[in-house]
Amino acid sequence: MEYRRFGRTELAMPVFSCGGMRYQFKWQDVPYNTIPQDNQRNLEATIRHAVDVGINHIETARGYGTSEVQLGQILPKLPRDQLIIQTKVSPKENVRDFRETLEQSLKNLQLDYVDLLGIHGINTPELLDWAVRPGGCLEVVRQFQQQGRIRYVGFSTHAPTDLIVKTIATNQFDYVNLHWYYINQQNWPAIEAATRHDMGVFIISPSDKGGMLYKPPQKLVDLCQPLSPMVFNDLFCLSHPQVHTLSLGAARPADFDEHLNTLPLLDRPDEVLPPILARLEDAAIQALGKDWYKTWNVGLPQLEEVPGHVNVQVILWLRNLAIAYDMTEYAKVRYNMLGNASHWFPGNKADELRPRALRSCLDNSPHADKIPALLAETHKMLGGAEVKRLSQQ
Repeated sequence: MEYRRFGRTELAMPVFSCGGMRYQFKWQDVPYNTIPQDNQRNLEATIRHAVDVGINHIETARGYGTSEVQLGQILPKLPRDQLIIQTKVSPKENVRDFRETLEQSLKNLQLDYVDLLGIHGINTPELLDWAVRPGGCLEVVRQFQQQGRIRYVGFSTHAPTDLIVKTIATNQFDYVNLHWYYINQQNWPAIEAATRHDMGVFIISPSDKGGMLYKPPQKLVDLCQPLSPMVFNDLFCLSHPQVHTLSLGAARPADFDEHLNTLPLLDRPDEVLPPILARLEDAAIQALGKDWYKTWNVGLPQLEEVPGHVNVQVILWLRNLAIAYDMTEYAKVRYNMLGNASHWFPGNKADELRPRALRSCLDNSPHADKIPALLAETHKMLGGAEVKRLSQQ
């Protein structure tokens, strides 16, 4: 395993982290004695395998249902000084509620302290305010830090890039969990901002939200040769020293294995990546046209500026992936989550489209004339049954 300095925490962070949102029994809290033993044994085997291969960062959240309480059965059995344990708690308007939830997390984990506490889901200005305002959630965290129950505090986010940068600029956080991977590099300015503040950078879900790379389309497989799409994406992310760790949401011990094939390549990304990157770009240009590929997102309106809150940028991005790389299944899952995932994946599908009203907010786009038709076309291509976030299922 390779380890990287996790910003100003000075923690030696493995380049892969064990995310805790796919091996738990349920997304809702249930009594521990109702959890099937085969599920608990699988979770414990997954954790032990992670530690055996050097993945000593175990990451979970209060919002992951039974994950914390199940981890609380295995973590106290492992050498505490060799582990980096992280949980996350969502900000709340009432700090008393936040404190109670934080207490519950520590109780569930059966640990005296956690190394990393994340304010979970700073996705809107209001949630940021709840976290950082005087008397807000961070003041509770500071009290826990003074008691030795939390070492470092960060935040996780699905927010627009400008809000992530604004949150980083408060200089109240030691690290950030955010989305950034080959198919979606929009948050690079936030990673640069985190680097300037010497923060740890943790990439959320590069294999699932980064393209459902555990079941990639054949076209993507061919373009990424001689690597698998999953290993390519891992190497692409980790070839940037500003990135410190990638979350692997393992459901079973074997889910780490393909990712480990990335490790021998980390000292030669400049040799391995350029031919693959060139093929991916050429395929996208051939499928979408060079002008569209280079400028499709220029001048697009912010979500709050669009009538009906149609998420124009995300819809066109998903269309690009479906057409360029045959990533239609991934695009359908993400598209049909629009309208159902609140601030975690905001905005509506193109069935809310009002073409005449839309044109007024496209004045800065070089493709204003054709975008309404492309949005309608994308809805026909990707529309289907509603999809909910895992935590809503």
